[in-house]
Formats: sequence, C-alpha cells, structure tokens
Amino acid sequence: MEMLYRGIAELVTCRGGVRRGRAMQDAGVVKDGAFLVQDGVIERVGTRGELEKGYRGEAYDCGGALVTPGFVDSHTHLVFGGERAEEFGWRLRGDSYLSIMERGGGIVKTVDATRKASEGELLARAKKHLANMRRMGVTGVEIKSGYGLESETELKQIAVIGALQKSERMQVVGTFMGAHAIPRGWDADAYIDLCINELLPQAAKTGVCDFADIFVERGAFTAAQAERYLRRARELGFGLKVHSDEMTASGGTELGVKLGAKSADHLLKIRDEDIVRLSKSDTVATVLPLTAFCLGEEYAPARRLIDGGAIVAAGSDFNPGSCCTYNVPLMIALMCIYMKMTVDEVLSALTINGAAACGRERETGSIESGKWADFVIFDCDSRECLPYYTGMNLVRSVFIKGEKTDG
Repeated sequence: MEMLYRGIAELVTCRGGVRRGRAMQDAGVVKDGAFLVQDGVIERVGTRGELEKGYRGEAYDCGGALVTPGFVDSHTHLVFGGERAEEFGWRLRGDSYLSIMERGGGIVKTVDATRKASEGELLARAKKHLANMRRMGVTGVEIKSGYGLESETELKQIAVIGALQKSERMQVVGTFMGAHAIPRGWDADAYIDLCINELLPQAAKTGVCDFADIFVERGAFTAAQAERYLRRARELGFGLKVHSDEMTASGGTELGVKLGAKSADHLLKIRDEDIVRLSKSDTVATVLPLTAFCLGEEYAPARRLIDGGAIVAAGSDFNPGSCCTYNVPLMIALMCIYMKMTVDEVLSALTINGAAACGRERETGSIESGKWADFVIFDCDSRECLPYYTGMNLVRSVFIKGEKTDG
C-alpha cells in the first residue's frame, strides 16, 4: 500500500546519518514537508509541492502538524518484578543511592522480586509499559536483563525480551546485563567468573540479545573486572555497552572507548579526558536526564560532550529504583532547560543517535528513503513547542512501519 503524508508544518527528518557534535544542531527540518510510504517503508521525502506533483494515490493529511521520527529509548530496564517506592522516600530524606545499596536495597531487592515473578507476569507488565511508551512517541526501545544475577532468572528475563520482539511491532533490542550488581554472598571476581563461564554463553545461545552491558561503579564492578567480562562478551558475538561514571569517576568510559563499545551510558561524573576520548570515537555518549532528576544529582555534561564532538543519545533509564519513569516530554524539557541542549540537538539525541546506540540506525531513527516509516504526529505545528509545553504529552498519533498504533 502506498500513502503520501502531507500537510506537515515542520517535518523533522534527521536524515543523512548519525549526528556528531555540532551537527546535532541540524535536525533536517523541511517546512511544508511530505513523505511517501510504500508497504511500511519510506520511499521519498521532500516538500509538499515536490511530492504532490503527479501523485494520484492515497494521501493522509496531517493537518498542519509537527512530524518527527519515532523516538528510540536506548536505555531501559523495563522487565522486572516488584517495586521500590519506599526507597524514593529514603532518598527524599537524604539517603544516597550508594547508602541504600549498602543497606540491602537497590538492585538486589528487585532481584528478589524478579526471581519470584513468573514469566507471564513479567511479560504482561512489560507490555503495559511499552504501550504507555508508545503513547509518548517511542517506536524503538532497548531492554536490559540484570535482575536475575543467576542463570534461571536471567534467562527468564531474556525470554520475556524475546517474546516482546516477536509480539511487538516496535523495534525491541535486547541487552544482557548479568553483571548489573554483585549477588548477595558473592565475591565480585567469582561472580565475573560465573558470568564468563556460564551466564554469557547461555545468553548468547538464545540469540535474543545484541549487546552485553556491565555496571562499572563503586559497590559494583571495577574497570578491570568489566574488561574481563566485556572481552568474553565480544568473543561470543555481543556488541558492548557500559554503565559508566554515574556516581563516581569509575573508568568505565575509558574502558568502553578502548574496547569499541557501542555506547557508554550515564556519564554524570565523567572526566574531562574521557569527554575527549568519546569525542574522538564512535562510542555513543548516552545521557539519562530522568535518572539525574529523580536522584537529585547533577546532569551529565551534554553541552560539553556535544561541543567536543561526541555522538550524544538520550534514554530514559526506566527502572524500579533510581528512575521509575519513561516520561519523554519531561526528558525533553530537562535536556533543554538544565542540560542546555537546543531542541534540534534533543531531537537528534532521541531519534537517529538513539537508534545508533541500539545498532538500528540503518533501519529507523530518521525519516528518509529506505527506513521504516516510524514517525510521530504532534498536536502542535513547531518543534519549539515540545519543551515549551513543559512535561506535557503533545503526541497525537504514532505510526510504526507505516501503521497507526493505538498505544
């Protein structure tokens, strides 16, 4: 089926490839834009006048709206059991995330709940979250394991991710994160040995996860331990990701660049020399503003990363502890107001660069010929409205592979 989408006041295309540094300031905006879709794939993009000339097929009038590529949330932990609402209250009283981890809260508490939950329960909950995310314009998502910390539950989480890949029209990218925390009663080095010898090979056999990730942080894993883990993951065919420099300057970013990781994520405490390293590499710097907001921490230095020449993406980091939200409108506002990013930089980070952080930039993340027709129509006519209507969801309609979704 062929369809011409027209009546677009501003068409944000982000076409032309991944955006690095100041190139993120150009989101490829076409005024009075239009694009042609055939069987879920974009064929042509241009102005309304260019595409209407000689066209006799069906057309969809967007009513003078803003249209952007679908958002790609490149960092989530959305398959989990239980919740940790009481920890939010503890943080409000001044307890740090690290102190909560040290008293038995944090990731290991979610591990207990996830081990108890059935695969069906985890799947139903995950599908509900994905439906909510679509209503905010998300058409692609990365999902990590890491709430099992042993074979049975990690494989259960991976099975849920695999089921979502089959049942959901949106892009679902799996990441194995068995090294999310040190399980109770384990030595860190011994647990890394278990990951290397058992968990990583088991995860690789499922074929569900494109990437392997590890938390490099005080109280979790050192850079040296992470290097052992990531090198084994690479041998098994995984792409690499790293949780780095979130609460301390952990050396995770340096390691990620050294090993050619697809992304280094968090970066709140990143060192100046690591900004330079990222700027000279193809490792995507993924910032997670909602986590900084929920933890009351300083935001990652997106402005310095962009000005230095890095590829910057943004994700929600949705999880049951440090960031129990995937609110894209709020994320956009935080990046503009507190991280000093322009609207075009934010859109680049949430679309084509987010797709790049998931290894999907050839399939989605932009409105251009040959890509899946994943796009969002908004109840406004300008991209400047997105942070202006602060934290408000202006999404009117979401299309995935050319089909309108209902949430």
